[in-house]
Amino acid sequence: MIKAIGILQELKRDHDVPVIEYPDCAILPGFINAHTHLELTHFPAWRLRTNVDYHPRRFVDWLIQLIKIKRGIAADEIPLSVAEGIRMCLESGTTAVGEIINDPSHASIYHASQLFGRLYFEVLGHDPVRVDAMLKAALAACSGDAGERFASGLSPHTPYTIGEAHLPLIASAAASKGLPLAIHISESSAESDFIFDTTGPLAEEFYPFVDWKRYLTPPRKCSSTELLDHAGLLTPSTLAVHCVHLSLGDAEIIKKRGVSIALCPRSNERLDVGRAPVALMRKLGIPLALGTDSLASNDSLSLWDEMRFALETFPQQFSPADLLHMATLGGAAALGIDTLHGSLEPGKYANFQVVGNLGNITDAGRLVQRVVTEGTLQDVFVRGQKYVGNHSPLSESFSATCRRS
Repeated sequence: MIKAIGILQELKRDHDVPVIEYPDCAILPGFINAHTHLELTHFPAWRLRTNVDYHPRRFVDWLIQLIKIKRGIAADEIPLSVAEGIRMCLESGTTAVGEIINDPSHASIYHASQLFGRLYFEVLGHDPVRVDAMLKAALAACSGDAGERFASGLSPHTPYTIGEAHLPLIASAAASKGLPLAIHISESSAESDFIFDTTGPLAEEFYPFVDWKRYLTPPRKCSSTELLDHAGLLTPSTLAVHCVHLSLGDAEIIKKRGVSIALCPRSNERLDVGRAPVALMRKLGIPLALGTDSLASNDSLSLWDEMRFALETFPQQFSPADLLHMATLGGAAALGIDTLHGSLEPGKYANFQVVGNLGNITDAGRLVQRVVTEGTLQDVFVRGQKYVGNHSPLSESFSATCRRS
């Protein structure tokens, strides 16, 4: 834990610990990646190997490609993919994630790692027997001995991959156990069309592909947000992911229910689904966080890359300080782990990163801008210990200070 922060001379006076000097650097909290699928980290290699290597033209084409590739992957390959994702996160300064986990048996990989965060156990499907079994397995995983690194939650996948009758049951189960939720909402126009009137490529191509045609419903004449709200799934502990195609009415519901949103701008750009209405979200004061999604729809798991892309994509909506907040305390609050993560304060975990290439800047505003746009990651510390990749962490904890010359 962080014992104290303050002036170097005072800290040296009050605490007898070694000091590491980092000239012209800054210490930042470890980043909080609010939305990840680390199980898909090896997706680019799987795509090449399974001969399903093509570039989808539409969101539904990508979704079908993803399923085809996953069907060709052996179960023992997933843990290796997860481990690589954990490494990539830590090496890019991310110390906590909001992870969607499809197979509860893989939870032990996360618990044994140096990463922190929340595991959202996924629930999806239409068949009542299968959905019930998946929900019971997810609840059992949430009730297990998770250790101190990861909290638990549920992830009803999307409004179009879960039978409507199951939504209130998931909401009730989550409420009874006090479990937060993470839900993909309004990621594509295809989803909006499907939920509103059961038309478009999800109804015409995706449902036949996964043998769900018998589960097609009459037109609902509502949005994904309205559907989920009616089922009781939108609460202050719900994390809505993507939200690219929110209407004003949808955004007002999300604000009223106290829902947070995890934006994934690079993933949205890669899948050509549009850009989230961030000006509307900020106008309403909806809490925002950043996520990288997975390497099935992104080039890296680095929130540095995500922040810089978001700054270029939404220059009028986000300042460097806004994005830095979203990648730290905003992400921690969205995951419900902000009492121990997201900022450098006594009593929180000593998870931080040392960033260089800052020059001799004394103005706070200019310094934040330089950090976000040009900062280079020097070192990452987890629980006060320097992260050294696949090697054993250093046995000695250090007090790291940044000296500005």
